[in-house]
Amino acid sequence: MKYPEDYLNKIIQGDCLEVMKGMPDKSVDLVVTSPPYDNLRDYKGYTFNFEGIANDLFRIVKDGGVVVWVVGDTTINGSETGTSFKQALYFKEIGFNLHDTMIYRKVNYIPLTHNRYEQAFEYMFIFSKGKPKTFNPIMIECKSAGQKTDKRTFYQDTSGFTSTGHDNSEVKQIKQKENVWDLSTNAGTTGHPAQFSEKLAQDHIKSWSNKGAVVLDPMNGSGTTTKMAKILKRNFIGIEISEDYCKIARDRLKQQILL
Repeated sequence: MKYPEDYLNKIIQGDCLEVMKGMPDKSVDLVVTSPPYDNLRDYKGYTFNFEGIANDLFRIVKDGGVVVWVVGDTTINGSETGTSFKQALYFKEIGFNLHDTMIYRKVNYIPLTHNRYEQAFEYMFIFSKGKPKTFNPIMIECKSAGQKTDKRTFYQDTSGFTSTGHDNSEVKQIKQKENVWDLSTNAGTTGHPAQFSEKLAQDHIKSWSNKGAVVLDPMNGSGTTTKMAKILKRNFIGIEISEDYCKIARDRLKQQILL
């Protein structure tokens, strides 16, 4: 598919609902984004039409494509809003699969004074249009690599008895990473109130797409998704309504070109 030249590998200023109207059906491999949620983010007074955005994402994402939706909740009058769950259920209603519910745990969260435990995580909902066509799992080292498995148990029945589930082999050197990611909030730049971790964007782009794929961030902010897509040799489309944030994103791409 030949993509319109006004879109591919561009940072586009505008309302993503209007911009996405010009994007072909089933033309995006991967979406990695974090929407403004509740009243946690001062987004220069712009409105956020969640349902309209979700519906158009379903139209433009390819069969087998993935949407990574990073979101959290605020607390109002002593109760968390539950907005993140409402959004997840709406994605399911319009046809997406909730492929995985992942956790982004911030290793450098900001401590606050209140009568609850510190808010140190956000949800990373992985929505897929059918079965994901691409999955390149991030692999990590096993802490018990090389140890024997003969003493390990596989399951416990209702009576409390355990059954051996392993032979006397050695634990492998590497294993697939779990779905709770401990990451710094460092986004590699300043000037935006709620930025992506570069590592978060990088690992999702690696996981759910291959080189040459089209990666979209419809709420591109300071441009972390588009920067990492470029580094990883994917085609990118960044849509952002704020002129100030578009400038930050474009400057980050220019800096990457100069490296």
